[in-house]
Amino acid sequence: MALKIRLARAGSKKRPYYHIVVADVRAPRDGRFIEQLGSWNPMLAKDAERVKLNEERIKHWLANGALPTDRVLRFLDQAGLAKRPERQNPKKGEPGKKAQERLAAARQAEEEARAAAEAAAAAPAEEAAS
Repeated sequence: MALKIRLARAGSKKRPYYHIVVADVRAPRDGRFIEQLGSWNPMLAKDAERVKLNEERIKHWLANGALPTDRVLRFLDQAGLAKRPERQNPKKGEPGKKAQERLAAARQAEEEARAAAEAAAAAPAEEAAS
């Protein structure tokens, strides 16, 4: 049985509150879980105690092969229970495909206009020289 340490949503509409649980990967997000290990209240201020963890039980489940999801791994990294590898995505800041096409078309039009302006400026200079 593959286990995940993940978030299960609680709280009302537009007022999220999450339980940190150990669950079978096949169980639904808010459905059956094995054990509750903590909670996360994203509505609290950043300097308040937003994340509560039962460190002893988390260590137990990590030793027994449970894998944390990315968000939970962030919490565990902040608490010093697990190490989250740093990610590198150099393409993240690039515009999408359509935006790149629009930029290329705009640059091409700008270059054509510049070339036409240079040709027009060069033509009267040649006539004046002769």
